Amino acid sequence: MESDPALRDLVTTHLRRFALQPAASTGHRRAALALAVVQEGTGANLPGLPAPTGWSRQAALLLTLRHASMASHAGQWALPGGRIDDGETAEQAALRELAEEVGLRLDSSAVLGRLDDFITRSGYAITPVVVWGGEARHLVASPGEVASIHRIPIHEFMRTDAPWLEPIEDSIHPVLRMPVGDSWIAAPTAALLYQFREWCIAGRATRVAHFEQPLFARR
Repeated sequence: MESDPALRDLVTTHLRRFALQPAASTGHRRAALALAVVQEGTGANLPGLPAPTGWSRQAALLLTLRHASMASHAGQWALPGGRIDDGETAEQAALRELAEEVGLRLDSSAVLGRLDDFITRSGYAITPVVVWGGEARHLVASPGEVASIHRIPIHEFMRTDAPWLEPIEDSIHPVLRMPVGDSWIAAPTAALLYQFREWCIAGRATRVAHFEQPLFARR
């Protein structure tokens, strides 16, 4: 799955085809996350994933591991993102956070569309914004905020054993996890990755807002 114009057209077409489900206005804090499609490049090693040799054109998504010093969700997998400032759109916030967290500076022409809003247990209404990041050769982790940056090949999210659904005592809905290498990513990040896989790549209208988060991700 190469990161080329054909993939960009596929993702854009699928995003335009589906009716979004925005979050209801219920007083949640608003945030935006960036699902940035980039070239895999030299990547970052993860257990169970082979390290690419040279500069790979395979398509990947940018993920980060949050710094251990963060006040919330320390050490967890995340997509670049944060609160939407007054006067900002979700798209503007996602692009700003990409620049601040990983040093990827893009303009509005990179925005391909949105996925469904997701309400987190920690009180945020998240708007996922899909953007085209291209080569993204020179990334810099924000000190004290991002411990590491990872380019995870999109084909890893297409695994036939994904997603993992796990019952949880306090909800009728299961926790969703996405396997990556020998590890896994939990919702809400995993739920957005799964919807990206289903909508943007496979072209299947799939809703994920009902999936639960593990207890450690609710703080």
